[in-house]
Amino acid sequence: MRRRTLLGAGAALALPATARAQAPWPARPVAVVVPFAPGSSSDIIARAMAQQMQATLGRPFTVENRPGATGEIGARQVIRSAPDGHTLMHAPISTWAINVALRPNLGYDPVRELTRITQTVRTPNVLVVNPQIVPAGDLAGLVEWMRRNAGTASYPSSGVGSSDHLTGEMFKLATGTDMAHIPYSGGGPAMTSIVAGNTQISFQNLGAVIPLIRDGRLRPILITSEARSPVLPDVPTAVEAGLRDFVVYSWQGLGGPAGMAPALLAAVHEAAVAALRSPAVAPRLTELGFDVVASSPEDFAAFQAAEIARWRQVVQAGNIRAE
Repeated sequence: MRRRTLLGAGAALALPATARAQAPWPARPVAVVVPFAPGSSSDIIARAMAQQMQATLGRPFTVENRPGATGEIGARQVIRSAPDGHTLMHAPISTWAINVALRPNLGYDPVRELTRITQTVRTPNVLVVNPQIVPAGDLAGLVEWMRRNAGTASYPSSGVGSSDHLTGEMFKLATGTDMAHIPYSGGGPAMTSIVAGNTQISFQNLGAVIPLIRDGRLRPILITSEARSPVLPDVPTAVEAGLRDFVVYSWQGLGGPAGMAPALLAAVHEAAVAALRSPAVAPRLTELGFDVVASSPEDFAAFQAAEIARWRQVVQAGNIRAE
């Protein structure tokens, strides 16, 4: 009997390390790193998902904010962690794609050094103007106003390399207009700038501008989605307004360090998608102006590659430099 027991132990030791390491996930608390400040869209979505995953899986899920360098600081923390599913990252388009196109000396590689789990959400941008300064009500009128005010028109963004920054640059290329870019440290200060009249034009996430549009402080010109939004049914898409191939979404994704085992990746993906589609989370995200994507890891990887190529083309065509 003792001999059989010892033989069994020896057989177990002979198993590959990866097989012996397989354990139910999560085995301990999970940290979800958000490389932006509390209150950012990445943070809000991550907290909603973490709360639901904790309730479902029975282990603590905590959100850790590690802002700085347009997501680089938080991304590098995740990259250095063990690929065991207990350190994840929820981050926006800038961290996953735009940084690669915009920053040639980027200190991390989101393709080689991170595992794509799922694209979580997306939201279109709305081109808005300050109605006290810009009299235009449509694209043609706005372009005419911008040309008459060449050298003085400006637009705010939530930071260099953000979706609203690059969409503004893409708009300049598409319309042959010019406006100065004024970067801020987040979406809130950027919105304050245009409402106060310090800037006049901006591309902002749908959910962020709805209240300001409804109370008349901002006027929508177009939306960058594939189809009109049910919450702004009278606002044309960019394509309808005359901008060819101008479909842009600001999006978010969940990932982890490179090297996550396939079975672990499948388990984390299943839990994340279930949280995103749950009755406790999905309606809240819709109210905030987001579409739930919940893509497969393979689809997320292909989408990321396409986005990097797209924004690299915009950066090169506009000769855009990280400020």
